[in-house]
Amino acid sequence: MGDCVFCKIVAGKLPSVQVLETPRVLAFLDLAPVNYGHTLVIPKEHHENLLDLPDDLWTEMGRVSRQVAQALRKALYARAFNVGMNNFEAAGQVVFHAHLHVIPRYANDGLYLFPQGTYQPGDMEKVGQQLRQALGIR
Repeated sequence: MGDCVFCKIVAGKLPSVQVLETPRVLAFLDLAPVNYGHTLVIPKEHHENLLDLPDDLWTEMGRVSRQVAQALRKALYARAFNVGMNNFEAAGQVVFHAHLHVIPRYANDGLYLFPQGTYQPGDMEKVGQQLRQALGIR
């Protein structure tokens, strides 16, 4: 894709600090890291989001993410890590080229995710039924 920043990185038209590369996947440091070592894992081929990724490529991205996470724990002494993916604008996706964030975590690093809520009485069952119906499950 012509204007895609990640496609330009894959093509070598924009610089990046690469961490790991396979024939189909590239991992490089995020320019705006949550913590040092924050790595993006992308397919080299342009796919906009999770729903566009072929299953085997999604699996390979997962393998690379796991390798990066292990390296973050070993090299940067990360106590933990998050793996996340924003899909579509409403979820915070800014670059519309599928990518996973592998973020090293440390005690008291100030990153808080997903404030939790509760279901109103009866709504949990209703939502479960709606999802099963969308999945074609009775």
